[in-house]
Amino acid sequence: MGKIITVCNQKGGVGKTTTAVNLSAFLALEGRNTLLIDMDPQGNATSGVGVDKNSISHTIYHALVTKEDIESIIVSTNIEKLSIIPANLNLIGAEVELVGAIGREYNLKNALSSARDKYDFILIDSPPSLGLLTVNALTASDSVLIPIQCEYYALEGLSQLTKTLELVRRNLNPNLTIEGVLLTMADFRTNLTGEVIEEARNYFRDKVYNTVIPRNIKLTEAPSFGKPIALYDMSSIGAKKYRELSLEMLGREITQPIDNDDVNNIIAAENTSPDGE
Repeated sequence: MGKIITVCNQKGGVGKTTTAVNLSAFLALEGRNTLLIDMDPQGNATSGVGVDKNSISHTIYHALVTKEDIESIIVSTNIEKLSIIPANLNLIGAEVELVGAIGREYNLKNALSSARDKYDFILIDSPPSLGLLTVNALTASDSVLIPIQCEYYALEGLSQLTKTLELVRRNLNPNLTIEGVLLTMADFRTNLTGEVIEEARNYFRDKVYNTVIPRNIKLTEAPSFGKPIALYDMSSIGAKKYRELSLEMLGREITQPIDNDDVNNIIAAENTSPDGE
């Protein structure tokens, strides 16, 4: 059966959707059958892989609330081995409609039971909150990937997330683990980035990935074109780093890792090239 991983942090703006979209894309490009599930009513993961969230008629809402067959909701993408279960603003009503339902925390887990063995990885992009949608994602998952931005107060609120994970383990999913902690939006020109990396490694120890995702204009541009970074600009530092992350997750050796000290020079070169202007 496929491994189910929720990308989760209740703070917004930490690179959660960017990570879910681009990690899914690179896992698929490495030959793994991958399913991305958009559990955020904003639907940014949906549009980020090129699916028009405003024109789709069936979304994850229908699997959660009306119990439609989840396989009928899966949509293919421009990457052969990557599919998505989309979301749009209809999902806002799911938490209200499910509030009185018995066993509502298990709806996603139950919905995925028929599809799980068809994928190597199922990644869930959760909303920036710890409400019922996120609890559904955590209950259905084997593990959690936590993105943390390299900024002030980066670890603020993580104690609340840790408590939520413990509550889910105790009451709903005793096998839930932390898959890894990913440091994002790094700027290696500042002392702050180094301090946050050190603080995160002290707090989470070996759960912190070696790969660190830098701030990169190409990563911010790609969603507006409805493309993962692998399709938008494979040569960019953002693409190279998310590919490194996928290989690290797969336990494969990275033949030419990019040293963090070199990242800023590469970004500077990208930003001054004709197509980076």
